[in-house]
Amino acid sequence: MSHLTLASKSEIRLALLRNAGLEVNATASRVDEEAIKQSLMAEETKPRDVADALAEAKARKVASKGVGGLVLGCDQVLEFDGRVISKSERSEDVLEVLKEMRGKRHSLLSAAVIYEDEKPVWRHVGVARLLMRDASDAYLQSYVERNWESIRHSIGGYKLEEEGVRLTARVDGDYFPVLGLPLVELLSYLTWRGTLPR
Repeated sequence: MSHLTLASKSEIRLALLRNAGLEVNATASRVDEEAIKQSLMAEETKPRDVADALAEAKARKVASKGVGGLVLGCDQVLEFDGRVISKSERSEDVLEVLKEMRGKRHSLLSAAVIYEDEKPVWRHVGVARLLMRDASDAYLQSYVERNWESIRHSIGGYKLEEEGVRLTARVDGDYFPVLGLPLVELLSYLTWRGTLPR
C-alpha cells in the first residue's frame, strides 16, 4: 500500500482513516486558511469551490515539502443562506449563528484533494444537508455553555457525533461529510487505483 499523509492534525479525520484500515501519518499544513477563504469570498467564489480550494492548498503545501506517496488535503465549509459560515472564537457569535439556523436548512461541504508527486490526482466534495430543530433560546444558551470547549473549533457550533445531534431534525446525505471527510468516495478511489486491495 502506498504511504498516505493527511495534511492536517485533525483527530477525527485521522481516526476515520485509521479505523478504515489505512496506514496514515498526519502533518500540519500550516496554510493561512482564513486569508485564503477571505480572498475567495471577496471574489464571490461558490462555497463548494472554497472548500475545494482550501483542501488543495493544504495538500499542495505538504506535498511541496517533499513528502512521498499520497498527500490528502481536506476542508469543510458550512453553507447557509448562500453564504459561508466561518468558525468563531466567541461563544456569543456561535449562539447567534445557531439561533439564525434553527428551523432552517444548511449544507456541510467536505472537500478532499489528493496530491502525488506534487500534482493533484483526485478530488471530491461530499455534501450533507441538515435541517435544524427549532430549539428554544434557553436550550441553545445552555447547549453552548455546556459544550463550548468541544464545539469552539467546529463550524456551525455543533458536532453531530456529540450533543449537537439534538439540534438537528433531519440529515440528508452521507454521514462522513458531516465529520469532515468524504470517506466512501476516498476509499473507492484508493481501491480503483490499486492502493487498497479490491
